[in-house]
Amino acid sequence: MSIYSIKDLEKLSGIKAHTIRIWEQRYKLISPNRTQTNIRYYDDKELRKLLNVALLNKNGYKISKIASFSSDNINELVTELSASDPKASHSDNLTIAMINMDESKFHQIIDSKIKTIGFEQMMMEVIFPFLDKLYLLWLTGSINSAHENFISNLIRQKIIVAIDKVKKNVDSKLKFMLYLPEGEQHELSLLFMYYLIRSRGYKVYYLGQNISLQDVSYTYLSHKPDYVYTMISETFTKKPVGIYVDELSKNCPQSVLLLAGYQIAAQAITSKNKIKVLNTLPDTIAFLDHLGENNAENSNQVH
Repeated sequence: MSIYSIKDLEKLSGIKAHTIRIWEQRYKLISPNRTQTNIRYYDDKELRKLLNVALLNKNGYKISKIASFSSDNINELVTELSASDPKASHSDNLTIAMINMDESKFHQIIDSKIKTIGFEQMMMEVIFPFLDKLYLLWLTGSINSAHENFISNLIRQKIIVAIDKVKKNVDSKLKFMLYLPEGEQHELSLLFMYYLIRSRGYKVYYLGQNISLQDVSYTYLSHKPDYVYTMISETFTKKPVGIYVDELSKNCPQSVLLLAGYQIAAQAITSKNKIKVLNTLPDTIAFLDHLGENNAENSNQVH
């Protein structure tokens, strides 16, 4: 069982601690436990109820009305809201699914959005904003690794399924190599990049995470990719990332390096080598779409 402070509840629910105390004292919506030294804390059950109450409140239900509902009534209303109300907060719903480790709820939320706006837009509008929130919750210790691993693995499965559904283009002239350096862990973002590139008809060599420069060099020599994409956020915090980029350029002399991640932006990479810095996801998508437009124009000129 996990335990939470009232500040943890505030971060997870988006409801101010002062408001939570009022709901607790005036409406008895949740009841804190106390340690032997009389310190208040909340368990998973209280957190789940608060998340549900917060979601209903954000969608027009008055607290005085919610307080009159049974727990079953609250759960039923949240389920109905999640399925039918476009104004329902996907971040809140995914947080509830994560805390409850409710795989069915996760699939219900994600599959509904994919059906409505497509996989790519779902990732942009739902998953990545949620991952930003998840990262902050993890940094502040408001969630544990079990919660993070549970939801991350479900998201990873969705991306892999989407990749598998994309028809391979064996005739593509442009080739991309994707990898994360040793020590980098943002595989969900790398997998989504795999989807973005493959869905636009290009060939991808996906190496995954914790890849050495030696393995990058081997793949380059074997397949000569036109573009090499990597992200650097967690490593090179105390030494220049430019040294690594220069070494990567030497190992892939004919490839254009596509670089993303916090350290790339923070250290303002400058190099004489062939480099394209992609600071944001919209930048990345715009680059890929522009690349496709150029290829289409070149193809038309040839014909």
